[in-house]
Amino acid sequence: MDDSKQVKKPGKRGRKPAKIDLKAKLERSRQSARECRARKKQRYQCLEEMVSGRERAICALREELDMYKQWCIAMDQGKIPSEIKALLSGEETPRGLASSLNKERPGKH
Repeated sequence: MDDSKQVKKPGKRGRKPAKIDLKAKLERSRQSARECRARKKQRYQCLEEMVSGRERAICALREELDMYKQWCIAMDQGKIPSEIKALLSGEETPRGLASSLNKERPGKH
């Protein structure tokens, strides 16, 4: 029999796992899950705020578009709206017209 050859015992490779307290590991996992849920909730709240802001901007732009359409219809009939007269006389600016329609126009900040 040859003593120079050593027989390896079958087993796991690499580092042996350290003795970890299972309760502590479970608590860390729970804490991590709580933090993940909180981040997810915060992300959804931020997205909802963004969506509502965009919806307000869309409504304001639609109202402004309707106003311009009405002006075009009136001008096609030969009538000049008083707002356009004020704009041409220099009393109001186009921004002023839009802000008179909407008290606060949500848009890009």
